[in-house]
Amino acid sequence: MPTREQKPVRGYLYIAAATLFWGISASLGRAAFTGRLPGLQAISAIDPLILSQARSTFSFLVLLPVLLLLRGGRRLILPARDLRQVAVIGILGVAISNYAYYLAIQRTSVATAIIVQYTAPIWVLLYTVARGLQKATLQKVTAVGLALTGITLVIGVFGSNGLRLDPIGVMAGLVAAFAFAFYNIGGHDILARLDRWIVLLYVTASATAFWLLVNPPWKLIAAHYSAGQWIFLVLFSLISVMAPFSCYFAGLQYLEPTRAIVVSCLEPVFSIVIAAIALGELVRPLQVVGIVFVLAAITVVQLPDRRSTEPVTIVEPIE
Repeated sequence: MPTREQKPVRGYLYIAAATLFWGISASLGRAAFTGRLPGLQAISAIDPLILSQARSTFSFLVLLPVLLLLRGGRRLILPARDLRQVAVIGILGVAISNYAYYLAIQRTSVATAIIVQYTAPIWVLLYTVARGLQKATLQKVTAVGLALTGITLVIGVFGSNGLRLDPIGVMAGLVAAFAFAFYNIGGHDILARLDRWIVLLYVTASATAFWLLVNPPWKLIAAHYSAGQWIFLVLFSLISVMAPFSCYFAGLQYLEPTRAIVVSCLEPVFSIVIAAIALGELVRPLQVVGIVFVLAAITVVQLPDRRSTEPVTIVEPIE
């Protein structure tokens, strides 16, 4: 058994491992569109929709038998009200967020996509302030200002040639951020009441059902993907969902959620560094400043204000 001193350290390591897996998956997604990693030329034609569909479907197919074995069928049954809630979260939160995120990666870069998406806590904060659930304190206003300034720097609004990024890619990143925010707003109550693994099971199930309607099996068969492509999609699902969420949930056993969320801000750092090393995606100096601003904003908005008794805006990872 770990000692009291060892528990936080173990928690930090688990969360850091989760962010590393998410960082690797971002570069793998980009490589699937470009074929720029050795051995991945054969999968360069994979569409963001297929990547998103495979991610949800294979994660569900792996998670279902594992939870049935460990928890039993009865413990996995949810009331109708909860089923409707997780279905909406799975479609509007997970499916849409995943697709928009990978579309942004395809059309811009890993750095741009993940930083724009990572502004989700700011949109959650603005929503809670608009609803009167939180007050617009100096800490919160500072976080919003940092985030908005960071976004403009990342997408190049203040660059010498103005906005040069693909507009669709930038908009996709914003859609991913809004869907990410919706996931957290809509899922806050259910995540507080239910086991996280069961919530993950049902949101991946609803996302899977949604993608089957959008892109039914006969279209997948007609695409004639090779065995290598299917193997990649299965491994991608395990690396991007099962491995990081296992580490993240394990870390929550040793750390309070606020600390875990702040540590999870390593994800954009890992993603950008891995993309720079593996894919040669370098960021400009102004973009680096923008990235620092956004990460600072996310940290500020999720740290408790000692002078306030209001709940902290906690945003659970969804990558």
